[in-house]
Amino acid sequence: MARKSTHSAATLTVTHQEQLTLNSRDYGGYTTSTYASIVNVDKRILTVTTTEATVATFAAAMAPGQYIPAKVKYMRFTNLDDTNHITLTFANENDDELAVKVDAGQTFALYGDNTGGMADIIDAIDGTGLTYSLGDMKSITADADTASCDMEIYIAEIA
Repeated sequence: MARKSTHSAATLTVTHQEQLTLNSRDYGGYTTSTYASIVNVDKRILTVTTTEATVATFAAAMAPGQYIPAKVKYMRFTNLDDTNHITLTFANENDDELAVKVDAGQTFALYGDNTGGMADIIDAIDGTGLTYSLGDMKSITADADTASCDMEIYIAEIA
């Protein structure tokens, strides 16, 4: 028997804002993105050690810590440490990898494609070619620099 959801879909609103006044001039700005039909949210804090470990995987079916690429609309990773950085590595289905440093107290957010979520979202080239072959998100790993760090993960997924 199929499991019936006991909650209804909701809209996620994400606002990115800069506030800066320099020489009496406003250089602030903001953008707001909304994602309708969000039904699954994974918000958790985990300890990232100095040994690279998988923090999320992507496949055709949902499972604990595993998401469907086309359904993930928004991901946020916040380094809660006050000293050390974390390296996040995003791998796609073609085994291309993109590594991002998230310094102490900083946040990295990845907004999914408007229609395809994390499907066909990343590619990495070595600089010799200008042709991209975007692939579906396959996995995300995290590795702390010098000592273990706590990191908050927030992943929102549509039905």
